[in-house]
Amino acid sequence: MKKTAQRQSAPKSLHAGVRQTLQRNMTGWLLLLPSMILFTVIIWRPIVVGILYSFFDLEGFRPVEFVGVDNFLSVMSDSNFIKTLGNTFQYVIWSLIIGFPLPFLTAVMLNEMLSGKQYFKISTYLPGIIPGIAVCLIWKSLYGEGDSGLLNMFLAKLNVEPATWLADKYKVIPLIVIMMSWQGFGGTLIMYLASLQGINQELYEAARLDGAGFFGRFRHILLPHMSGIMLLVLVRQIISVFQVTEQPLIMTDGGPNGASLTLGLTNWRYAFKFGQYERSLALGVVTFVILISLSILYHVMDKKIND
Repeated sequence: MKKTAQRQSAPKSLHAGVRQTLQRNMTGWLLLLPSMILFTVIIWRPIVVGILYSFFDLEGFRPVEFVGVDNFLSVMSDSNFIKTLGNTFQYVIWSLIIGFPLPFLTAVMLNEMLSGKQYFKISTYLPGIIPGIAVCLIWKSLYGEGDSGLLNMFLAKLNVEPATWLADKYKVIPLIVIMMSWQGFGGTLIMYLASLQGINQELYEAARLDGAGFFGRFRHILLPHMSGIMLLVLVRQIISVFQVTEQPLIMTDGGPNGASLTLGLTNWRYAFKFGQYERSLALGVVTFVILISLSILYHVMDKKIND
C-alpha cells in the first residue's frame, strides 16, 4: 500500500513542480512570445521552406515535382561553380589580410591615447552609417577607368599612366575588399575599444611596476583578454564576407570575365536574372551548410579558449 501511495504521489508532485515553474516563468514567456513568433515566421520558416523546395522542380514558387539532389548536382556541376567558390574564398582571405588586423591595431593605439579619442571614434565610425549602395558608387567613381576616375586623375597630376583598377582580374577582389573594410572599419573598432576598456587597469599598473613595457603588457594582459572578442569578430567577418553580393554586383557585375563573381551574386543571378529559383535555393542551401560549419567551428574554438 505504501509503494502504491508513493507512485501516486510522485506524478502529482511532478505535475505540481512543472505547474509552479510555468507560473514563475509565465511573464518571461509572454514577453518572449512576440519575438519568437516573428523569429519563426521571418527567419526559420523561410529557411525550412527553402531547404524543402530545393529538392523540387519549381514553377515560379510552386513545387511541382520531387527531383531529389538533381538541383544540387546541377549547381555544383556548373562550370563556373568552382571558380565562383574560389573567388568567394579569395574575398574572405583578402578581408582577413586587409580588414581584420587594422581595426584591432587602431583600437589598441586609441586606447593608449590620452586625448582625441572621441574625434577618432566619430570620424572612423562615419563610413559605417553611409548606405551600402552609396558607398559602392563612391568607390566605383574612385576606381573609374581612364581620366574619369579620381585615382587616375591624381596619377595624371603626377604624370603617371592611368591604371585599369576594376578591369584588372588580379586587382579587382582586393580593391573591392578595401572598400568593404573601409565601410566596416568603424563598427569593428568600437567593439574592440569597448572590450579594451573592460580590462582591469590595476593589471596594467601592476605590469608597469614590474617593469613591463608596451609589448609586455600587450602580450601578457591585452591579448589573453581580447582573444574571445577577436575570435568572434573573425568568425563574423568570415560569415559576412562569404555572403558578399551587392558590392561586386554594383561595382563590377561580377567582371571582368567573372573574376569578382561570388556565390551570393551567382545566387542572385539564378533567382532574379534567369528565374531559376530551384537552382538559387540549392546554391543557398550549399552556402548555408558552409556557414553553419563555420559557426560550429567557432563554438568549438571558443569553448577551447574559455576552457
